[in-house]
Amino acid sequence: MIHMDRKNNEADLEEIKYYIGTKKTLEEMPKLKAFQPFAAEVISYLNALSKELLRNKKAKVYPDVVTFGFWCRKAAMEELKKDYTDKIEHRYGRGIAFHIAPSNVPVNFAYSMVAGLLAGNANIGRLPSKEYEQVDLIIEAMERTLGNPKYENLRPYFCLIKYGHSEKITEYLSALCDTRIIWGGNQTIETIRRAALKPRAIEVTFADRYSMAIINADQYLEAMDKEKIARGFYNDTYLTDQNACTSPRIIFWMGNHINEAQEEFWKRLNTIVEKEYNLQGVQAVSKLTTLCELGATHQGVHQIITKNNLTIRVALEKIEEDLMDYRGNSGYFMECRVKNLDELLPLCKSQCQTLSYYGVDLSQIEEFLRNNRPQGIDRVVPIGKTMDFELVWDGVDLIERLTRVVKIIYDN
Repeated sequence: MIHMDRKNNEADLEEIKYYIGTKKTLEEMPKLKAFQPFAAEVISYLNALSKELLRNKKAKVYPDVVTFGFWCRKAAMEELKKDYTDKIEHRYGRGIAFHIAPSNVPVNFAYSMVAGLLAGNANIGRLPSKEYEQVDLIIEAMERTLGNPKYENLRPYFCLIKYGHSEKITEYLSALCDTRIIWGGNQTIETIRRAALKPRAIEVTFADRYSMAIINADQYLEAMDKEKIARGFYNDTYLTDQNACTSPRIIFWMGNHINEAQEEFWKRLNTIVEKEYNLQGVQAVSKLTTLCELGATHQGVHQIITKNNLTIRVALEKIEEDLMDYRGNSGYFMECRVKNLDELLPLCKSQCQTLSYYGVDLSQIEEFLRNNRPQGIDRVVPIGKTMDFELVWDGVDLIERLTRVVKIIYDN
């Protein structure tokens, strides 16, 4: 445990802004009893939170909030629980989970917090530094739900806060917790790790990653739901300005009719982008700068002319290992034609997180992974599902990591 000068400690803690919970909530957290994973009262609370969000007209404006609300419903929780049925007995939360949310994905804090709660922990959540209405809507729904006497016993298990770049506060909270979960870039992780943990505390980190997509052109052209595919891809990318690790940065095309498929795909996507996406000047300049840097350092790179600069398409003749060092955002996509999945290998490094797909035989992807066992690709999901949160994330089973097992040997 880190012991700080009491006077300075109290002064620093005054900088904490509480959204749910209080200073006393923090002080009392170590006394709380851990739950077993998927406790009935936790699932009941999450279902009530789901209802609160899904009937909120303001929340319906934000697909990420609606998705979170839908994910929290009881039926979904019970389905998730099935994967752990044989692992729950004699398993308990580790104690206090300290979640550091990223600044570029508004709803991430909520998923992380729910994972901690499902695992049976009390939760300290450092909210995104940026202001998001999605965050406000979820916090307001939590407050209303916790206001129900049925769930008042769960209130001490939440402390949602904001604070600036204070090493002292991070040290205090890190010394308090039993598990620290860091969502953010590599630099954020390096900075937070300067704050020591208790000897038995553990840490889970989610570092900088990138993601890719692959589309079978022939299957796409036969699809009856091209509008749905376009909407799904828009949600995967533009909703977060392509800043989420899950957002595809490069698209691989397979099949015999790639030109026709590309024309149709980008036309439908652009229709949505023109109506719903607001591109700032600085974002447009950044995309063009990235394109110039890539073109200056790699051969066979050329920009595909598009209707507007809401989308930048960059055609590649070959796949090189350093391509993702030149990845852009805000509607910046590299494209490459491939004949087989093995051509993806140069980019399947440990930094590669998600491979989304359309029209590609899943058994082929599974065979590719079995044969090559790349360090990267922790998730394989359909296009439109990259942002869907799962309890196994970046190859880490959060329920198992955020719990401890009491081993009991019976005397025969």
